Amino acid sequence: MRNFFLGAVSAIALVGTVALVTVPDSGPSAASSETYRQLNLFGDVFERVRNDYVEPVNDSDMVEAAINGMLASLDPHSSYMNQKQYSEMQVQTRGEFGGLGIEVTMENGLVKVVSPIDDTPAAKAGLQTGDLIVQLDGQQVQGLTLQEAVEKMRGPVNSKITLTIQRAGKEKPFDVVLTRAEIKVQSVRARREGNVGYIRITSFSEQTDSGLQRAIADLKKQIGADNIQGYVLDLRNNPGGLLDQAIAVSDDFLDHGEIVSTRGRHPEDAQRFNARPGDIADGKPIVVLINGGSASASEIVAGALQDHHRAVLLGTRSFGKGSVQTIMPLQGYGALRLTTARYYTPSGRSIQAEGIQPDITVPVAKLELVDEPQFRSEADLRGHLRNDGGENGTGAPAAKEPAAKGKGPGADAGKGQPSAGASPTSATEKAKGKPTEADADAADYQLQRALDLLRGVSLFSARAGN
Repeated sequence: MRNFFLGAVSAIALVGTVALVTVPDSGPSAASSETYRQLNLFGDVFERVRNDYVEPVNDSDMVEAAINGMLASLDPHSSYMNQKQYSEMQVQTRGEFGGLGIEVTMENGLVKVVSPIDDTPAAKAGLQTGDLIVQLDGQQVQGLTLQEAVEKMRGPVNSKITLTIQRAGKEKPFDVVLTRAEIKVQSVRARREGNVGYIRITSFSEQTDSGLQRAIADLKKQIGADNIQGYVLDLRNNPGGLLDQAIAVSDDFLDHGEIVSTRGRHPEDAQRFNARPGDIADGKPIVVLINGGSASASEIVAGALQDHHRAVLLGTRSFGKGSVQTIMPLQGYGALRLTTARYYTPSGRSIQAEGIQPDITVPVAKLELVDEPQFRSEADLRGHLRNDGGENGTGAPAAKEPAAKGKGPGADAGKGQPSAGASPTSATEKAKGKPTEADADAADYQLQRALDLLRGVSLFSARAGN
């Protein structure tokens, strides 16, 4: 049996090879008899509804609703998945499927493009954020649910689909023919922030650990392994995912010790997972960003790194989902998602309904740059002493260094270091009036605090070593 952590809201899991066998309780005979009487009661109610309800009802729908009602009474994370839902869950957790490569939402009954994913059919065809999809293969989108529209856009690799697009600034809708391709959901994204490596993990799918290792390797090449001041691991709004991936990510940064343990109803079902030697970050300092949207598998990683004093947690308290769900396939009937255990961090704490408290609490805030009051300096005072030891060697007061225009909190003050989030395209994008990556970083107060912390630690360590 394989156990998997699921997200706080969305169900993200894989299946284990488990058969579900229904067996009466092994308690006293009287208890078994009472159980059977209760089952007879269910049968009686089922027949009454089936025969006497005001409208005809579907037997399978009633049974499915009854099962869901039973599981919903246990906890928010136990549920039944029919065959269709089960298949969709498997697609999500594999992180690969035949599709177009667009993130979409529903707006006024139409499908709206949130963003095309890089290097996918949608991006190559020039679909843009804000485009409205009004028809799919000539069929009106109006009246479809978002899930129904998404299912129509997915399909076999190399098959074609025609999207009718309505775009702001164009008078008439136009058709775009796309060929579906294998889409790999990128759960790990990384970029350079000066000499700090920023890594964002959006969920824990089958691709997460391998994606993290590639990201670290790329950052080392860009910055230089010896020049990296540290890493920011962003787990904010990460709803969780696969247990084995959470363990693998934690193991990447830990040399030894326990990562997580699980304890179920029976003592013999307890499991412990330990780290193996090797730290892909080479011992560099790590700041982990968490918030109320960080749940389940992301809390496993945050808790393990916090308990081993491997990282500083910054942000706000996490969601607090400390339970384990096991996926049990039901032959021909989908699968059962059942809560089977609680998990515990290396120090033995359960975060169920409590969450993980960050080491440094930093609420979400909006940053605005204001003009600094003009203070007079010593050089403005009449009769001030000259600076005979200035770096310019002239005896004249050292010239004031003009403040870097537009440089916000967290910008790197080191010589030759770009400001946080700077990119080669920033100037071009600003000229076009588009928000740049640097703009987004400057508005992210929690990220700026994390970058400041890492740079401060690096500066202190460098001075202490001299």
